[in-house]
Amino acid sequence: MTDELPGLRASDADRERVAEQLRDALAEGRLDMEEFEERLEATYRARTYGELAPITRDLPGADAVAPVFPAGVPAERGGWGERIVGGEGSSSWGVAVLSGFERKGRWTVPRRFTAFTFMGGGDLDLREANFAEREVVVHCVAVMGGVNILVPPGVEVVVRGVGVMGGFDHREDGVPGDPGAPRVVVTGFAFWGGVGVERKLTKAERLRLKEERRRLKLERKAARKELQGSARPDLDDHDGEDGFDESDDRDGSRRGSLTERQERRERHAERREARREDRGRRWHGGH
Repeated sequence: MTDELPGLRASDADRERVAEQLRDALAEGRLDMEEFEERLEATYRARTYGELAPITRDLPGADAVAPVFPAGVPAERGGWGERIVGGEGSSSWGVAVLSGFERKGRWTVPRRFTAFTFMGGGDLDLREANFAEREVVVHCVAVMGGVNILVPPGVEVVVRGVGVMGGFDHREDGVPGDPGAPRVVVTGFAFWGGVGVERKLTKAERLRLKEERRRLKLERKAARKELQGSARPDLDDHDGEDGFDESDDRDGSRRGSLTERQERRERHAERREARREDRGRRWHGGH
């Protein structure tokens, strides 16, 4: 796609991605220092995609770090595509000196946002934000302070910051993003401070998912009741396959049992009567 649109202007994020690939190639021994310096200089001089493409064309993984096209280039719409809006961004920096700042809600993240904190804190909430480009850079300088970055699920995060007696949160670094989702590159420096990155749903999204789970639970419960009802025999229909009423058969069995017991009692009574008569005859015969 770069070859098809060589005249499009490249962004700082595009140049930074190419520079990162050159650094990897230098570390792997694919480039010597002279080649690295020449290509790095050409990278930062490049103004278009056509000028950037040849710099890494002979290196492995060139497709993986190909320049990211801005929202102005035709792309699929819907989902993440609608949140990559182009333009300059609604805010490009935030400063907190013994204080704090925040960016949240519906705002547009620029190609490069700079956050500086000194004994203070900053909050960058990107969960409902739009993005000027598919890749944005958040450059943080935290001196005895901190910056907290909230990203929504699906956004890819790359952390490249350096900490001295401080640090950058790498927990979300390397988690694959959704197709077409923005890429957030976190760079900078932390001294006695920290930069945190957290992946979190918005409150509205959590409530929506909770309601969806509740609805599905009720539907499954109703389906189980319907299945149990269809499996239960019809209590109004007692006729068996042989053409007689099962209740009548049960009543007949009960009646048969009663008759048998009555007959047994009568036989016992007859035997007792016969024994009494026999004893009576022997008694009278003896007198």
